Amino acid sequence: MAKVAVFFAPGYEEIEALTVVDVLRRAGIQTDMISVTGEASVCGSHGIDVKMDCMLSGREAEEYDVCVLPGGMPGTLNLEKSETLMKVLDSFHAQEKLVAAICAAPSILGHKDMLKGKTACCYPGFEDELEGAIVTDEAVAKDGNIITSRAMGCALDFVLEILATLKSPEEADAMADALLY
Repeated sequence: MAKVAVFFAPGYEEIEALTVVDVLRRAGIQTDMISVTGEASVCGSHGIDVKMDCMLSGREAEEYDVCVLPGGMPGTLNLEKSETLMKVLDSFHAQEKLVAAICAAPSILGHKDMLKGKTACCYPGFEDELEGAIVTDEAVAKDGNIITSRAMGCALDFVLEILATLKSPEEADAMADALLY
């Protein structure tokens, strides 16, 4: 069974992060909320403080199959400031593990040259940060081991694509039906 790591930094977009955690846990997928700051709880961009499951040390990254980067400001900038997280991303990319980023967070992947020749999307205004990508305005773009999405309004589409990749399109459709989506 796949294990998913959702990384949290101060100023994350709550809906983008917590929708992923909620839906994947409903689907029976182990999904851990990981603080990149070493703090036991992390406050989002709208003042919602969430208790984390664990702290990022870098050692545990090998036990995860999926890395999820929620957007938000300044959450995206704070994620990118984490040297340990950047090393984890490098490891995931080298091993071709699934990396998913939403809103402004796909810019991190662009800065790390992970999007060259890949179709990707992001929050409007961040397109220039998707270095080397074929930019689309679709709600979600999946290209190889990279899933990107545009904004909090696309959070369900984003997590359903992750679910379809981890389990099956049929299970994602069943979840969408159960959520009345």
